[in-house]
Amino acid sequence: MTDFDGRTVLVTGATGGIGGATVRRLLAAGADVIASGRSVESLETLAAGTGARPLAFDLTSEDSVRSALEGLDLWGVVNCGGFGGEIATPMETDIDVFDKVISVNARGALLVTKYASASMIRLGRGGAIVNVSSQASLVALSGHISYGSSKAALDNITRVSALELGKHGIRVNSVNPTVVMTEMSAWYWGRPDIEGPFLDQMPLGRWATEEEIAAPIVFLLGDGASMISGVSLPIDGGYTAR
Repeated sequence: MTDFDGRTVLVTGATGGIGGATVRRLLAAGADVIASGRSVESLETLAAGTGARPLAFDLTSEDSVRSALEGLDLWGVVNCGGFGGEIATPMETDIDVFDKVISVNARGALLVTKYASASMIRLGRGGAIVNVSSQASLVALSGHISYGSSKAALDNITRVSALELGKHGIRVNSVNPTVVMTEMSAWYWGRPDIEGPFLDQMPLGRWATEEEIAAPIVFLLGDGASMISGVSLPIDGGYTAR
């Protein structure tokens, strides 16, 4: 027996780096994993390689989220779907991009929580939700007005959801990782003029790997974290300890 035997966990953003690593780790731990995203083709490729169940829907559409999640028997959720947006100052920011970042990263996670938690409450078995936030919600990062704001909103969704869902035995937490060098991040963080000064401020002095984010996510979902709820856990090599 493992913590996840007989438990179905939905992972959004499952075809991304952190999402995919989380899917694989949950499957290895015995969970029944529903892998979600927008690209049917990418999800089918992931499913073929892992055994996860694919489920495509659009995080920005309440109708899409509702129709996808209603009727599912869920025990857990990992809200990992995200959109990076742009690098811009408050004076330069494109408000349409800002709106899209908020729509995916905060509103989308709230919609998933809204409909997934209804399933979890109906089943009456408790459960756990982990929201993938960012260190950009905890400290100000240059150029990250849209992304950081969306993740700060996500952290508040975590705290309020933990408050409201605790009476149903449902725990809600955030993880707040530093940069993982994925396709979404490499174009900016891989630049020598950005990478060097940033890593100089990080005690561990290196980027995180996808597995180093997935492992704490799975821990927070599991029974070993049964008294942890409402936290935002930095996974950032000590960057926010300053």
